[in-house]
This record gives sequence, structure tokens and C-alpha cells, in this order.
Amino acid sequence: MARNGLDRREHRHAAQDQRTPDGPAPEKCQGRDQRGRLERDLRIRGRAGLVSREGDPLHACDAQQLPLHQVLRDDRKSDHAQQLLEDHLRVTDPSSSAHPGRLATTLSYYGAFIGLGLVLASLGPTLPGLAELTGAPLNALSSIFVARSAGYLTGVLLGGRFFDRYAGNALMAGMLSLMAICMALVPLSPSILPLIALLYALGFGEGSVDAGGNTLLVWLYPTGLGPWMNGLHFAFGIGSFIGPLIIAEILAREGSVMSAYWVLAALLVPFILFVGSLRSPQIADHVGSHAETISEHRFTIILVAALLFSAVGIEVGYGNWIYTYAVTLELASPESAAGLTSAYWGAFTVGRLLGIPLAARTPPAAILLLCFAGTIVASVAILLYPESVTVLWVCTCLAGLAVAPMFATVVSLAERRMPISGRVTGWFFVGSSAGGMSIPFIIGQLFEPVSPAWTFNVVLAVVFVGLVVLVIFNRYATEDTRG
Repeated sequence: MARNGLDRREHRHAAQDQRTPDGPAPEKCQGRDQRGRLERDLRIRGRAGLVSREGDPLHACDAQQLPLHQVLRDDRKSDHAQQLLEDHLRVTDPSSSAHPGRLATTLSYYGAFIGLGLVLASLGPTLPGLAELTGAPLNALSSIFVARSAGYLTGVLLGGRFFDRYAGNALMAGMLSLMAICMALVPLSPSILPLIALLYALGFGEGSVDAGGNTLLVWLYPTGLGPWMNGLHFAFGIGSFIGPLIIAEILAREGSVMSAYWVLAALLVPFILFVGSLRSPQIADHVGSHAETISEHRFTIILVAALLFSAVGIEVGYGNWIYTYAVTLELASPESAAGLTSAYWGAFTVGRLLGIPLAARTPPAAILLLCFAGTIVASVAILLYPESVTVLWVCTCLAGLAVAPMFATVVSLAERRMPISGRVTGWFFVGSSAGGMSIPFIIGQLFEPVSPAWTFNVVLAVVFVGLVVLVIFNRYATEDTRG
């Protein structure tokens, strides 16, 4: 009698393990040896909220047995969830074919981001030279940061739509070409107005390449993306590091920013030819509306955008003005100040590498606190010892290390609280672009009329804003996502 009861219970449990939402239990799920791997991947579907038609969560074997049209999300995010499952099944299916020449395509994107880093890090060391060429004071010249950031924001918002419709590699090559043309024309600007127009166009190309490179890499690696994405941003760090070194060498030999801009423009040509010669990844075939996702998580999105405003504002404000600060206070020669800028971006690159193992063991909020603390220490030390060259160099490197993990950490923090879509990411970039646009401009307005020391006063103010937003986020964002 007891044995019969046990048999019935075992039979019932087996039936529950094998049931499907739309009919009787199928045959025993094939490939049980792969169940562990599939269950690990359930974290992806669980984050998207995949459910069956009966409202029950799908098990690993269920998801493998069911056709895709039977796997549904609740009516708010079905497109996003179904695409996640399609990507999962396509990659885990042994019969699916990889993108031909995927490694070469990946390397071409890395090359494009090296070029992006070269260009983005060039403005700070050449700012005094551009002021001399145009005859504009530094506070007026700070408006080019606004123009560049506005162009970048436009490129990010429109770039995603372009890459959803057209061949991605051709677009990458086209936008890199736009950047090269603008770089070649910048030193030929006779006044500040043409320079503003060129910097807007340059920012548009930069934003499009940034958005496009990230999007194309996601399409290239539907799963196992993490190391490749970290490599992409590390490539950007390499470009940001060597760009000021190239400028410093040219300034030391020729003393002209004109040659520096032309050399950087020429360096983009191999990257243009490389990425343009390769086949583009297949355009994602889903078009999902995430309006209700944005509505549900509006407060969280605002807080994340504010955190990115702080992160990018600190990064760009410090990186673009440290050269002019050192030269103005006669703490460094133009060549040495360019090396100081390279030290900042070099430490920034190292910080991104260190952020990879740190993120695996440390909660995102704790990493952000460490980043803010490092930035505070660096800024306060420079303010306390304004005449010390040693303090300036050490604290600049510390600031680069501290700032580096901020952006990726904020995105990771957001990913834990809400589903991330293209539209949501676009709003995140609005916050980051606003920080990159406004903070360097504010520093420029205070640099000459008040004091160069206000560079670090502004940085400290932005750090304080970031800390306040982080406290609010940790306290209220969870409630927002549960609503």
C-alpha cells in the first residue's frame, strides 16, 4: 500500500516535470545532460519574465520543447521576451551557423573604437591651440563642448534607428569617414562659428559609432557577450590613451595643432577600410514597443540617467580641462600637460580592466561609492596642494582609476532593477550626454572669470549630486520596479 502511494507520487512529479501548457505530457525531454546549462540560461528569461500561456514559468526543457509561438510574455513585454528566447535557442542550437568572419568583424569594431577614443581624447590637449587659431577666449570656446555633446546625443538617438534599417558595417565606415573629414577641417576654421558646426558634426559621427558598435556587437554575440563587450570598451581606452601622446609628440616637433588634427584624421582611414570591407551582422528581426516599460519604470530611468549624468560629467569635465588647468597655472609645459592627459586616460583604461573582476565580486552600489570616494580624494588633494606637480600627477591618475568603472557599473545597477531595451538605453544616453555637454561648459564659464580651481569645485559638486541620487536610487528604485 505504501509502495503504491510512493509510485503514484513519483508518477505525478514526473508528469509535472514534463507537462506543457497546451497539452498532455510530451516524451521525455531530450538532452538532459544539457539541463544544467539551460537552467543557467533561465536567468535571462526569468529577468524578462517569460511565462507560459497558463501563466506558469517555463522550465528549461519546456522552453526547448515548445515552439516559439507558444512562449509568451504578459501583454506588456512579449516582443522583448520572445526575442530573448529566439536568441537563446538560435545560439544553443548546434545547427545554427555563426556569422562568417565573426572574429575579423569583432576586430574591426575594436579598431573603430580605438579611432573613437583617439578623436574623443583630442579636444582637451588642443584647446589652447584652437583658441589661438580662432582668436576666441577660453570661456567662449567652451561652447564647442556643448556643440559636440549635442551632436553626440543626436547621433546616439538617430544612430540606433539607422542601424536597425541599413547595413551596419557600411554605416560604421560612413560615420568614421564623417569623423575623419571633420577632424581634417577643424584646424582650418577661421572663427568659432564654423568650429561649432564642425564639432556638432563630429559629435554626431562619434555618437553614431558609439551606438552602432555596441548594437552590432550585441547582434554578433547573442550570448556570451560580456568579454567581447569589455574588450570593445577597452579598445576605446587604448585610443583615449595614445591620442594625447600622439598630439604631445606632434606639438613638441612642430608646435601646431593643425598637423595633430590631420594626423589623427589619417589614422582613421585604416579603420574605415577595415570595417567597410566586412559583412555586416544580420539586422535583428524584432521591432518591439517598450512604452509601457518606460511608463512603469519612469522614476528608475530618471535616477539612472542622473547617475550617468554625474559619471560622464566627471569623466569628461576632468579629462578635457586638466590640460588647460596645468598649463594655465604653469604646473606643466604644453608637452608635459599632454602627457598628463594621457596619464589620466591611461589610468582610465587600467580602471576599466580592474573593474571587470571587481564587478564579479562587489555589488554595483558599493563600486559606485568607491568611485565617488576616489574622485573626492583626488579633487580635494589638488585643491589643498595647488602648487604641487607631484600631487597633480598622482591625483590625476587616481581620478582616472576612480572614474573608469562608473558608466558600466551604473548600467549594471539599472539592469538589476528593470528590463533594458533600446529605447530605455536611449534615455540613459540622454542623461550621459547632458553631463558631457553641461559640466565642461560650466567649468569653462568659471575657469577664467573666477579661478582655474573651480574645475575641481565643479567636479566635487557633481560627485555630491551623484551620491544623493545613489542614496535615493537604493531606497526607492526597488519600490518602483515592484509596482
